[in-house]
Amino acid sequence: MKFDIIEKDYGICIHNSDYFLAFSDFTVSDGIDIVENVNVVNAKDDFKATAKKAETFNQSQGSYIAQASDSINYFKNSYDDLTVFTFISNDIVIEEFTDRLKVANSPKGFVDARINISHIVYVDKILSPRDLLKIFKIVTNIKAKVLAEMALPFHIQNILNTDDFLAVLANVPKSDSDSLDINNADYDDFDLDEFKVNLEEAIEITVEDTFEKLNLTFGVLDYFVSEGILIGDLVDAGAELVDEALLGDEFNSRLEAQILKSLADVNVVALLVAALRTEQDFAGNRIREFTDVSDLHSDEVLGLAISNQIAGTKATFNFKRYIEAKPGIIYGLPPVLDCIFAGLIAGCVSKILED
Repeated sequence: MKFDIIEKDYGICIHNSDYFLAFSDFTVSDGIDIVENVNVVNAKDDFKATAKKAETFNQSQGSYIAQASDSINYFKNSYDDLTVFTFISNDIVIEEFTDRLKVANSPKGFVDARINISHIVYVDKILSPRDLLKIFKIVTNIKAKVLAEMALPFHIQNILNTDDFLAVLANVPKSDSDSLDINNADYDDFDLDEFKVNLEEAIEITVEDTFEKLNLTFGVLDYFVSEGILIGDLVDAGAELVDEALLGDEFNSRLEAQILKSLADVNVVALLVAALRTEQDFAGNRIREFTDVSDLHSDEVLGLAISNQIAGTKATFNFKRYIEAKPGIIYGLPPVLDCIFAGLIAGCVSKILED
């Protein structure tokens, strides 16, 4: 490896006195460059501010590229000729909601919050600009693929990698003159297909490591939030079809407690998640044969199954009432979701009325 890492409280510098050939989308000098320093600095996404911070490193006399970031938290993974620096910026925290349920939240709110997973990839070989560009595309594509396969809640997807960055670095060919013609230089023999397999695995590992290091996980309440559904909305909908003589703060508290208790039942959650994913697939036209689901009836089977799991067959009558009346938030939900949440509410109301 031909680099040193200089860490300051205002940034990170990856330094190579023999120079890097770099391809990046950095704030300062994106595209192809030959540089001594690759800097990630704690600055606003502004050219002048980023450059000023980058120039304060000990190697300021050397050429550089620089990226502005609101976080310089990073980790490094090395594999033979490949080194991957992963920079993490995260505004999400996991909070206790009950003793068995958690929820993702942010002090910035989900409009301004961000999760960015960025990379600087160094290949300890003399590579051509064309190879760097191909590697840049591979990293971009594999990261997007890995994150898509995680099926994160929509509101998390919306704040993910909106300000991420990427640089691919390699060694610079030797030259007998002061100038270097990078288009006609001598480069190492390079089997990109073989390297691609190792690179894809390395990027996949870094994404997984990122979520593990952040302790960033998502549960059923996060998928509710993603659909715009709050526990209070479910309580209000449940109370609409209950005899007024039974209503009051005590009833609402018991109903909320029962809903939360039911959401800690793996069987209830399995049915809810199955329905949520089914709704997403149909809404996204991902099932080629069924672009029209107006004849769908299995959603009611899922709703009945949820109510039955919570309160047994006696909840069947209540489910029919709730799905026909569609009280409160149930009315505005799309097919499948209206049934499963009607089933959840019906089961919980039946359970507390029984008790």
